[in-house]
Amino acid sequence: MKRILLRQPQILAYTVENNLKSHVAFSSGLGIPGSRIGQIITAAPSLFSYSVENSLKPTVRYLVEEVDIKKSDVSKVVQLSPQILVQRIDVSWNTRYNFLSEELGAPRDSIVKMVTKHPQLLHYSIEDGLLPRINFRRSIGMHNSDIMKVLTSLTQVLSLTLEENLKPKYIYLANELRNEVQSLTKYPMYLSSSLDQRICPRHRFLFSLKKAPKGPFPLSSLVPTDESFCRQWAGTSLDKSGFSSEITTQGVCQEIWESIIKY
Repeated sequence: MKRILLRQPQILAYTVENNLKSHVAFSSGLGIPGSRIGQIITAAPSLFSYSVENSLKPTVRYLVEEVDIKKSDVSKVVQLSPQILVQRIDVSWNTRYNFLSEELGAPRDSIVKMVTKHPQLLHYSIEDGLLPRINFRRSIGMHNSDIMKVLTSLTQVLSLTLEENLKPKYIYLANELRNEVQSLTKYPMYLSSSLDQRICPRHRFLFSLKKAPKGPFPLSSLVPTDESFCRQWAGTSLDKSGFSSEITTQGVCQEIWESIIKY
């Protein structure tokens, strides 16, 4: 409550009947569980300053009728990004839709899927956020069609920083794992995996056991849980293997990560 009051002190002037109840009822009507409404309010306390009938409902209607978000997905979209209810959704949608369709040749249905999976996309700056990340992928040899496959599958990679996240992972992919950039279209989750907590530890662990396959390191080994990884790739149980991402990270992986950051 303290956090909400600091960001939206006007809430003290709102009445239970005219403001609070109607906004909570509106949220419930979208299918948002009662246990999640508090988090919605905390994330976007200014919600109470917007009229349910004149602002919030029209925004939802725009999402469904103009953006083509499925009614059944509205609850998920709002929970992922409550701020979507209090922004100029028409401007946010149109500018980013036009950018993605012109820059990448993205079809409308793909952009809708991206917004549904990661509605924060509508908040990102084009010049400082979307374009630099797209251009980085181009710089490492990805075509527009490849970029679209990655973004449609894992849109949240647009939230990852370039210098401390995407670039180090690509350098490790090419130099240590000996993978071509095209492997990212099949395993986009590589980009969202932690380099020093998951990618490097698993690679170095199999390498130390001399069980790392010759040639490109299989990115599929990054997908399963630690238990499944040890059983499937190391041929032993997690308990017996001695594998620990945390222990490994304290050594060579941390050093590798730091050296790549300075690259």
